[in-house]
Amino acid sequence: MFKGATVRKEDSASPPKRVRVAELGRKGMLLLVFAILFVFPVFSHGEDTRKLKSSVPPEYPELARRLSLRGVARVQVTIAPDGTVKEVKELGGNPVLVEALTRAVKKWKYEPANTTSVVEVKFEFMP
Repeated sequence: MFKGATVRKEDSASPPKRVRVAELGRKGMLLLVFAILFVFPVFSHGEDTRKLKSSVPPEYPELARRLSLRGVARVQVTIAPDGTVKEVKELGGNPVLVEALTRAVKKWKYEPANTTSVVEVKFEFMP
């Protein structure tokens, strides 16, 4: 054998070796991701789909046009049972674009329903 090498015999009573995520490799990482996706299903947390009756598209803001801003704005919309928009919460995107989306969404009307609904609206702004 090699000079100075030691051999360690592992018996079944020893604790299992911990594997670090960095040691998994590509195949192991894919298996981990699939396992997480199947173990932790995505729940909607009260989010629901409501049919949109009337909508005004957001205007592309002049400041965004001058600066050539583009991107996706996201808001969370709370819809009253009568179909009117009760509340708009900003979720992400450039503040100039999110503000334009918020102004437009407040004018939207949805189909009536028995309960209050929460939906996410995404809009891509392009010059």
